Amino acid sequence: MINSVKRLFKFTIHLFVLLLYSVLASFAFPNYFSESGYAFLAFIYLIPIFFIINRSSIFECIILGPIYGFTFFVCYNYWLSTFHPLAILIAPILKSAQYLILFPAIKLVQKIFKRRYYIGQTLVYVSYLYLTQQGFLGYPYGNLTSAVYCYTTLIQIVSITGIWGLAFIMVFLQTLIAEMLNEAELKYYLVDIIISVLLYAFTLTFGFFAKDYYDKKEADRSVKIAAIQHVNDTWKADYYECFKRLVALTDEAIAACPDVDLVVWSETAFVPSVRWNLEVLDNSSRAWLCKQFVEYGTSLPVPLITGNPEGVIDDPTKPPINEDLTYNWKTYNTVLFFNRGEIAGSYRKQHLVPFTEHFPYKEQLPWLYELLLKNDYKWWEKGYEATVFEYDGLRFSTPICFEDTFGYLSAEFVQNGADILINLSNDFWSQAVSAEVQHMNLSVFRAVENRRPLLRSTNSGITCLVLPSGEIVGQLEPFEQTYGIYDIPIGQKGGLTFYTKYPDLFAKLFVFASLMIYFYGIVNIIIHCYKRNKYKEVENI
Repeated sequence: MINSVKRLFKFTIHLFVLLLYSVLASFAFPNYFSESGYAFLAFIYLIPIFFIINRSSIFECIILGPIYGFTFFVCYNYWLSTFHPLAILIAPILKSAQYLILFPAIKLVQKIFKRRYYIGQTLVYVSYLYLTQQGFLGYPYGNLTSAVYCYTTLIQIVSITGIWGLAFIMVFLQTLIAEMLNEAELKYYLVDIIISVLLYAFTLTFGFFAKDYYDKKEADRSVKIAAIQHVNDTWKADYYECFKRLVALTDEAIAACPDVDLVVWSETAFVPSVRWNLEVLDNSSRAWLCKQFVEYGTSLPVPLITGNPEGVIDDPTKPPINEDLTYNWKTYNTVLFFNRGEIAGSYRKQHLVPFTEHFPYKEQLPWLYELLLKNDYKWWEKGYEATVFEYDGLRFSTPICFEDTFGYLSAEFVQNGADILINLSNDFWSQAVSAEVQHMNLSVFRAVENRRPLLRSTNSGITCLVLPSGEIVGQLEPFEQTYGIYDIPIGQKGGLTFYTKYPDLFAKLFVFASLMIYFYGIVNIIIHCYKRNKYKEVENI
């Protein structure tokens, strides 16, 4: 009875500390109280988490994991409630399920190795960060590396390792400290401490010289791009009024800088589908507005890049309008490229936001499909080509919104020849600067990983330029109707970085190493069982 009470008391203390630090962890990132966040917390907030895991049973970890995951993501992604009440539940619940697996998986490493298990726990945790960015449920938000985007010297290493090497270094020291707190003889960890210090020293030394190189290196050429921040709720506002505002800001930007090379609008800046209304329903009520838009885009003295939904026939055996007056269509989140008096090309978004933009499991989970449908979610079709546009010798790609949070995708654009990454985003719906900064923080690493400038052209923020060194310049005031003229350097990096050539290689190596840990544990169990049976056989003889 006394032991049970002690265990319950210990578990209660662990639960309280876990809840406290799940909230504290969210403060490392832009949050409700600070639009920039408290980045230094990313270097310490995992210590008590690993300490509690190490002192808990597998069963307790199964309970604590989902509680931590849910609480952290409710605090971290609090702005999702602005998008839709259902969204603020979906993300934390999914993360709870992932942490239900993660916490016991980390605990098992301790069971397998007994001592210095912190190395394996680091590998498992970083592998988790990578694996949860894969596939339909891929969601990069919450990765501790994004909190330290402002430490530009530290993050230079991602041009080699991607964010995964940086994550390993940051987690490594925290798991080491958590293990040291569990052990009485700290003198055994002198070598481990030295290794961790050397990792940081190497990273910072490399970062110092890399940043200095890109700060001083002259570009081969530069281009001037006008990014229009129009601050329209393009899906709900009057389409014509939105279009007039875009035109007014664009004309003002070109008048202010006549030698501008390109103009960029945001994701879905013009909502009525040009392709659907002009090619499929050429007599639709919105055809006139679409014609005005196309005429303006093709009449500009410079190319225009803008987001516009693309509607195409879904079932070619049926007319465009069904009997129930719904459209027989499927839609893509698309970028249009106006150049030399015509629509010269387009790009379809490849990596869609799970649930809110894409749900491929209608047949497998019809109840969830219907629930999402009733809650007015808008789904897109996926694109499959990493398009590179070209104008006047300049090659550029246009990852759309959420896509600039994934390293592999930007690497693919650069592999295909992109000199600039131009991200078109619409985060207006969040109504929170912290949400927009969280998005920007993730995108900063794309510029450093590939050593290519990244221009963010957004509806309401954060519109800015990220240089190949990771430095952010020309940030516009969020939720302010304005424009930015950016002088963008081209050619500071001639070839491809190691990360661009081998995207996420380090993450895949960490996953392999993690699997080997559990394989080693299974083999040990088999050997132990075999030896025990042999011993019993000898005893019986």
